[in-house]
Amino acid sequence: MANITCIVCPMGCPLVVTKTDDGYKVEGNTCKRGEKYGVEELTDPKRVITSTVKLEKSYLNLLPVKTQDSIPKDMMFEIMEVLDNIKVSAPINVGDVIIENILNTGVNIVSAKTVEEVSA
Repeated sequence: MANITCIVCPMGCPLVVTKTDDGYKVEGNTCKRGEKYGVEELTDPKRVITSTVKLEKSYLNLLPVKTQDSIPKDMMFEIMEVLDNIKVSAPINVGDVIIENILNTGVNIVSAKTVEEVSA
């Protein structure tokens, strides 16, 4: 049995997830998404990463980026190490792919901001 808080929506339902003979039983959720989240959190937890990468030719030094989809939670630190070594140059648009298929997860890292190039 596990007590977790659902993070799918702002309601933050307190979930109780119990393993049964034929799967998992989720209690405390007010929607189906909470039930899915509870089971996934115990069997294969995933997260969306938001971070920054180094940026050149811009008035900013860092570009906000995010994963396009959830990645396995146990890969978060490994992905952050990769992002720490990335440097991009403006101009960049929201949604531009910064890293394709990061660490073979099938998930792209994309820009979360449009940044124009600044000439020196």
